[in-house]
Amino acid sequence: MSTVQISPSILNADLGDLRTTLRQIATADTAHIDVMDNHFVPNLTFGAPVVKFIQQYSPIPLDVHLMIEDPDRWAPAYAELGAAAVTFHLEAATSPLSVARTLRSLGASAGIALKPATPVETVIDLLEYFDRVLVMTVEPGFGGQSYIEAGTTQKLQRLAARAEQQGLHDLVLQVDGGVNAHTAAIAVSAGATSLVAGSSVFSADDAAQAIASLRAVAASAR
Repeated sequence: MSTVQISPSILNADLGDLRTTLRQIATADTAHIDVMDNHFVPNLTFGAPVVKFIQQYSPIPLDVHLMIEDPDRWAPAYAELGAAAVTFHLEAATSPLSVARTLRSLGASAGIALKPATPVETVIDLLEYFDRVLVMTVEPGFGGQSYIEAGTTQKLQRLAARAEQQGLHDLVLQVDGGVNAHTAAIAVSAGATSLVAGSSVFSADDAAQAIASLRAVAASAR
């Protein structure tokens, strides 16, 4: 992948005015939508009805991250709503390869996510079955946390090396959590090709400028 994708997480935005939030990030590559069920993670956010609304009004494709139990049952619904990418957690899935096949058959990119403590060995031999791997750089559940560098760099380096070895040049290596100008450079240098940024975008005076700044940092780090 020649350029690094920027995917602002609307979890950190003004959720009372989603249309304005989506317009603010129109220059990004995708809008990152965190779906949480208060079971897999200790927080409750959006469900399919809200994602359907976001899909209707978003000027950019949706990158849906499912932090939920039983993605085998629920993940396909988000692809059916039109999400460009649907990522679910390896730790929650019973048959991850089956879920990936279903998502792809519905026209969505299939992603697999790993919590910080989940070893990269759990997916290193499965990369060909997915379109993206999301390496969590915070404990999933809440925005505004600090980037966990320990272990993350090694995970990204191993994933990037295996993808190169297998000729998986379009595989997206995404990081999510605590992404700012400093940590973005660290992640991209290690192999990340997609950055999920919440607080650093929506706490800025100008979200579009924050997105542009992350793009410049990522380009330099590449």
